[in-house]
Amino acid sequence: MKLNLTNNLLIKEAKAFCDKESKFDNTDLFGITDGKAVGTHIEHKFQNHLLTKYEYEKGSSANGIDFPAKVLNTDIKVTSIKQPQSSCPFKSAREKIYGLGYNLLLFVYDKIDDNQKRAATLNFLNEKQNWKE
Repeated sequence: MKLNLTNNLLIKEAKAFCDKESKFDNTDLFGITDGKAVGTHIEHKFQNHLLTKYEYEKGSSANGIDFPAKVLNTDIKVTSIKQPQSSCPFKSAREKIYGLGYNLLLFVYDKIDDNQKRAATLNFLNEKQNWKE
């Protein structure tokens, strides 16, 4: 029987997912420079991980937020520390996040391609690393 997903479990699972993925040699992302493709890959992989353990209303990136249920009300964003999404017109992340109306789960990564392994490693950064205003 699957558990109902809560915000506390979502945060716990996101941290565990990032720890695991930061050690994973990902051949699917080797040589990929398109941030949207990397983001979609990570979002789907995280969602698939959650679906094996939890029950929740699944949203979609295309149709709104990823976790639309009132108990979660959270969207996932994935971006590179080297090349953050450029579509944001604000100078500070806080400007965009403030007053958003839903929670934001932000995955920030540093992607490193290993030519010998022909694999990419995504080193996920936590909220205390590399914060720049």
